[in-house]
Amino acid sequence: MGSGDRSKLVRICDQAGRPRGTGFVADDRGTVVTAHQAVTSPGPLLLHGTDGRTCTVAPDDITALPALGLALLRTGGPDALDAEPLPIAGHDRTEPGGYVDIAAHGRREARVLGTTPATYTAPDGVGHPVPAALELALGTDGRDALRSGGAAIGGPVTDPVTGAVVGILCTALTAPHEAAGLALPITRGADGTLDALLRRNAAAAPAYGPDLNLAGALQLTATSVGSADGPRARTAPVERADVHAGFAAFAAGTGLVLGLVGAPGTGRTTELAALAGRRADGGAPAPTLWLRGADLLAEDTSIAEAASRTLTRAARIVTAAGARGDMNTATPERVARLAADAGHPLLVVLDGPEEMPPLLAHRLADWTAGTVTWLREQGVRLVVACRPEHWETAGALYPPDALHRPHRPARRLPAALRLGDLTPEQAERAKEAYGIPPAALAPGHDRHPLTLRLLAEVRAALPPGVPGRPDTEDVFGAHLDLLCVRVAVRIAAAADEQPRGAAVRRLAAGVAGQVHEAARRCLGPGQGELDRAAFEEIFPWRTGWASAVLTEGLLVPAGAGYRFAHEELGDWVQGAHLDLDAALRSLVHRWHRGSGGPDRVPHPRTVGEPRSLPVPRHRIGPVIQAMVLLGRRQGTAALAHRMADLIEALDRLWTDESPRDEDAAWWAAHLLGGSLLRVPDARPYRGVLRVLAGRITRRSAAPDGPGALGAYAEFGPWFWRRLRLPEEDRIDLLRRLVPADGLPRTDGDERYLDAVARRLALDAPAVQPLLCRWFTDERPLLVGPDAPDVPLRPTVAAAAQALLYARRDLALDDLTDALIATPHQRAGELLLALAEDEPTALCRAVERWARDEDRPARRAAAARYAGLLQQRVTAEGDRALLRSAALVLLDRPEDSALHAAALTLLVRDPVARRSHLPGALRAFAAGDPRLPVELLAEVFPAHPEPVLAALRARLARPGDGGGAVLRALAGLDTPALALHVAGLVREYIDAHPEDGTHAAEYVDLRLEHGPAARALLLPLVTGLLRDRPAPPPVRAALARVLAGAGSAASRPLRAELLEVLLEFEQVTGRDPDVLEALLRAAAEGSERRPEIRTRALVHRTGMLLVRTPEGAARFDRGLVELARDVPGFAALVTRWLADAPQEWAAVVGPSARRTVEALETSRPPMPMPMQAAGREHGSLRPA
Repeated sequence: MGSGDRSKLVRICDQAGRPRGTGFVADDRGTVVTAHQAVTSPGPLLLHGTDGRTCTVAPDDITALPALGLALLRTGGPDALDAEPLPIAGHDRTEPGGYVDIAAHGRREARVLGTTPATYTAPDGVGHPVPAALELALGTDGRDALRSGGAAIGGPVTDPVTGAVVGILCTALTAPHEAAGLALPITRGADGTLDALLRRNAAAAPAYGPDLNLAGALQLTATSVGSADGPRARTAPVERADVHAGFAAFAAGTGLVLGLVGAPGTGRTTELAALAGRRADGGAPAPTLWLRGADLLAEDTSIAEAASRTLTRAARIVTAAGARGDMNTATPERVARLAADAGHPLLVVLDGPEEMPPLLAHRLADWTAGTVTWLREQGVRLVVACRPEHWETAGALYPPDALHRPHRPARRLPAALRLGDLTPEQAERAKEAYGIPPAALAPGHDRHPLTLRLLAEVRAALPPGVPGRPDTEDVFGAHLDLLCVRVAVRIAAAADEQPRGAAVRRLAAGVAGQVHEAARRCLGPGQGELDRAAFEEIFPWRTGWASAVLTEGLLVPAGAGYRFAHEELGDWVQGAHLDLDAALRSLVHRWHRGSGGPDRVPHPRTVGEPRSLPVPRHRIGPVIQAMVLLGRRQGTAALAHRMADLIEALDRLWTDESPRDEDAAWWAAHLLGGSLLRVPDARPYRGVLRVLAGRITRRSAAPDGPGALGAYAEFGPWFWRRLRLPEEDRIDLLRRLVPADGLPRTDGDERYLDAVARRLALDAPAVQPLLCRWFTDERPLLVGPDAPDVPLRPTVAAAAQALLYARRDLALDDLTDALIATPHQRAGELLLALAEDEPTALCRAVERWARDEDRPARRAAAARYAGLLQQRVTAEGDRALLRSAALVLLDRPEDSALHAAALTLLVRDPVARRSHLPGALRAFAAGDPRLPVELLAEVFPAHPEPVLAALRARLARPGDGGGAVLRALAGLDTPALALHVAGLVREYIDAHPEDGTHAAEYVDLRLEHGPAARALLLPLVTGLLRDRPAPPPVRAALARVLAGAGSAASRPLRAELLEVLLEFEQVTGRDPDVLEALLRAAAEGSERRPEIRTRALVHRTGMLLVRTPEGAARFDRGLVELARDVPGFAALVTRWLADAPQEWAAVVGPSARRTVEALETSRPPMPMPMQAAGREHGSLRPA
């Protein structure tokens, strides 16, 4: 395109329309460059662009550069004149003898004579030296055009080969010698404004050949992106903020290589295209060169060769579109320098490196080393988008410092950015953009990017209102049918036929058959591609089949062959034709069945068995699809059997000592995991999953801990979170795996309990009851060999309890309901902890449980925990909840067993006490054992008379109910009530003269209060023993209490009261039953009492009894019985008799004395342990 092309030039006129000169647009802002000579007239200038567009330029919009002889005109934007910018040559490369084009009243040719010093004389008369003006040789017409001035002033001088501007015509230039024509050079570095314009020009006006600039590089690299194979999405993809942030961090970091890993269909190519678009459309455009793995050749030593070939292809396309210049100069190294000079390094994206030739894949290490060296030397960045299976090997070949490590790198892989399904929010936006209803896809399939995209295309071809919720496989099938129909229509149209419904369907069926044949051939040797010969055989060009298939985007060119446009769809079609059992045998089973070593040497081949080459790991897709299809066709049992075989293979291929075949173990683990994650419903495979969980836990218990998992390490917590299982089954499987969490991890991966915590955070109401089921699992967590030996190790149940408590804030109300529904001690412990730390939540739960109409156990729990909470809550809102719960319980006649608890709570509540105290006292008086005496003691100061009346009525009732009341009264220290207790006890004894046990028990309990009980207890007991003597049964029971040993605090008062009892029996009482009870109490407490006190008590009791013949007989008989029944008492009596025979002769009869002595002497002596005969060690013979 010459410099005289009027569509590229701008005419400069004054307001009267007289031509003042010519200029050209130089940047994306519409800035016009011309000679200073053309803009010196006073007043505004009128610029004329293409299609009659004009623009007025005021003097303030003119940047005059008289020292350079140039002027820059601001026009207000690129649309003001609608003229394309012309590129400006990047450096002075005009050589004498070369030809250029000039714009002087039309396109003219001139020859460059060289450069010469010149002077630019401005209209104001000031001369400005121009050190290196271009001297041009012109013909007669050219000289005349320059002499006439006008439009010739400011015209660009351009390179006829590249079209780049090398100078600007100026008639005000003068040289020391006569020159036919002179042009101003556009000098860099002489003015900042001009330099900024030149930078914008380099980014906006493409130039090629020797003048290749940033804009030319951007055009070439954009062509490589635009020609990337694959059908374009009809709707802009949804932005994924996490991926965007990952790319931004890579751009700002120092790493050379970023791995973008993701399964097919997750949008790797889509995200790369979005990245390239953002780099090209930003404020500072940056070049992105797009490569595919199929662009690599077997003889390549680095990525530079493929980049060079891609630029060459892009150059041919650009040249065909009209670009000028020698494209051989557009090398990757030069493009990289241009990008680096612009401040943004060249980015090379390698999409699908799995497609590289097998020979190159075998020497991938050398290719990677060469690539890293080239990247470092040229300052180029690389993004590799591939499957995880490829990056697992290829990523490990890059030096660690060359890889960019994302904020959240992919697990169990070299540093990479993982791409998965869309988040729920992103999926919602994608559905809205595609016009897909929210419930149009089956659950678990509605966030897969490729599924959403293909479903949108299918729905666009269907009538509205088609029912159903398809899954991914259904969408793939429908999309394949749709493409086959479209291909059939194209084939029929190319044959000048008028296709009708039945004919199109028959033709579409034929196309589908050929597509399946193509998929079958893709399963052959290679990287999953269809070679050119096979493609032309299946889809002939002469019949229009090939062009129809390629136009519809079912297959796309890839290197020397063809591939399915969507990798995941291709894997799905190929999986339908794979012999699964033969594949499993080739990949896994033949390496462990009968193999004795780790060498990968297959068994001797049988007749007809083909020799197979190693299968690339990234070709796992069709095998997994075949396994999933097996479950659909033959049932889940068939697939479960294959999965179980893979677990058995893992055990054999990776023993505790070392792997027998690491590659086969890799295939077994990834096929097992991939198929379990792909099945639409994993419930039929719960048995397989339980076995797998057991293997992982067992391997974790090995001496090396999690480091000894081997291939089982592939089944980390992330795997169990992604299974398509009901939450109940998932949490149960994680429970089986939690014991392995006790071992220290060295890989930095999350623990199984962390996975449970994540599920808990997602849906706490559903997971909390499932965690409560763990309370019965008391398996201890595993510990390593270096762990300290502790008596109590944490258990699975304790871990669940701790997790529920730590994350209680997720759903407190649901947690309380889950705990109360779990009949286990740990649930009760956790509820008690919530009562301490979250009383308000538990108050809400109590009020909720009290209103439960269907579950009496909940109402009973409400009554139980309401009483527990009442002592802890202080806020009126919490008290109101408890009060409401108690009223609800009290209003239900069928819950009569809970009324006492409800009344207790209401009586203790200050607001409800007055209205419910009478009812509580009536129930207490009627003998309700569930109403505590402590409740009456609390309200006694404010309501003494009703409380005393209730106590009297209760104690007066027949039966043993009064005993519990007396025991409770004995434990109280309420001063106001204690003053009345003595009277209540006396009234009870009067009402129950034969029941001395309960009264004595009250006295015994009060005695243990020590000296503080003396003031009230002494009058009561002395009254019962002396002032108003109680009946003999009562005195006998008191005798047993007073003669008891008791604590040190109670002994003085016991002794004092015992003396009162003895004095009364000596003078007044004389009841042998009382004295006999005293004798028995003295003997039975002899071991806890000093011997001297026991001797005195027995002797004095005997002296009181022997005053009557009946008493003497009872004393002798009782002494003999006690000597026989009470251990050690016979020895005491014998010693007493021997020490003071005269003293005891008046008390103990001869017969009783002989009997006691006989009992003592007849006891066999306790033998000493001795060594057994005939033995070398001691043994103890039983006594």
